[in-house]
Amino acid sequence: MSLEIKVPAVGESITEVTLAQWLKQDGDYVEMDENIAELESDKATFELPAEKAGILKIIAQEGDTLEIGAVVCTIEEGGAPSGDAPKAADKSTTAAAATPTATSAKDNEDPDSYAAGTASPAAAKILREKGIDPSSIKGTGKDGRITKEDAEKAQVTAKPEAAQPKAAPAPTLSAPAAGARNERREKMTSLRKTIAKRLVAVKNETAMLTTFNEVNMQPIMDLRSKYKDTFKEKHGVGLGFMSFFTKAVTTALREWPAVNARIEDNELVYSDFADISIAVSAPKGLVVPIIRNAESLSLHEIEKKIGELAGKARDNKLTIEEMTGGTFTITNGGVFGSMMSTPIINAPQSAILGMHNIIQRPVAENGQVVIRPMMYIALSYDHRIIDGRESVSFLVRVKQLLEDPARLLLEV
Repeated sequence: MSLEIKVPAVGESITEVTLAQWLKQDGDYVEMDENIAELESDKATFELPAEKAGILKIIAQEGDTLEIGAVVCTIEEGGAPSGDAPKAADKSTTAAAATPTATSAKDNEDPDSYAAGTASPAAAKILREKGIDPSSIKGTGKDGRITKEDAEKAQVTAKPEAAQPKAAPAPTLSAPAAGARNERREKMTSLRKTIAKRLVAVKNETAMLTTFNEVNMQPIMDLRSKYKDTFKEKHGVGLGFMSFFTKAVTTALREWPAVNARIEDNELVYSDFADISIAVSAPKGLVVPIIRNAESLSLHEIEKKIGELAGKARDNKLTIEEMTGGTFTITNGGVFGSMMSTPIINAPQSAILGMHNIIQRPVAENGQVVIRPMMYIALSYDHRIIDGRESVSFLVRVKQLLEDPARLLLEV
């Protein structure tokens, strides 16, 4: 008796998944609860376990888009095979099944299957594309029939003068481009398709604006330099910039709650907590795992959570729950060298903070020109919810907290 393995329900808003990879091969013996495939939704990648032990019979193929509840494979009753005999038999069966198809394709190109003096469909297509009269080609097939090989040779060498209008000037051919000019096509993953749809929707459905400011990063850099060894020794994690930005953001969100709000139907929803989405570059695209209740976490707790989520993102192990929700997003393009950008809002949130690279630049301090490590920061916001006064004031508050990090610890 066989058991059908179907695509499980993985979230309320998810209606289909993509079969990313088979972890087992057709005909393999699998144990109960052994992972047999990876499925990819528009939010995360997850593994599909075998619901009983037996012989795997694959139905869906890698790259297929499957609806929730669709059959992915079956598991037939049977014990673990000894040796490679079953696999060899499968290969023989596969080869035998493939033979008629290959023979049929060959028959379609056999010049004997066409009338004498005519071209096969493949040959005729090539000749039409090259503008060559079939009557000018001497076929090498049986009874002078024109084969595909004849047409290909004509494509390269046959440009009969008779076929060219004698009065027309010879066309000027551009020199071929030097070097390789290969192209390749890849099917968009469910994650990439969803990212594309959401980004376009945000641009079309929100009144998005961006305001900028700059931050002198010297105070934070001095603080990190002074305490980074003690911090790591005590907490087992490094002290990075992201924890300072997260703390600054959560403090500013309490003072400007509209930046932490969202629109649902005809209502504004204000959150009294800060679930901070941290944009992370993963192998399959940008993901935004969430630090829950970040406003109540210390610097070392934030750093540990960021490290945990980033590790899961790199290994494609993030769960749906870890990426669902969020009230505000922070993205750091500076790690890739970005100097300034306008980040796109992570809907349904109303704002996103963009960090950028740190550059030594001349600035004026107390009437003197000095060199300081400066970072541009950008706040993109939905003007339907957030007014200019609120957006600018929020960003100024973030700047103040970062340039005087003692405020973050004393919460003043």
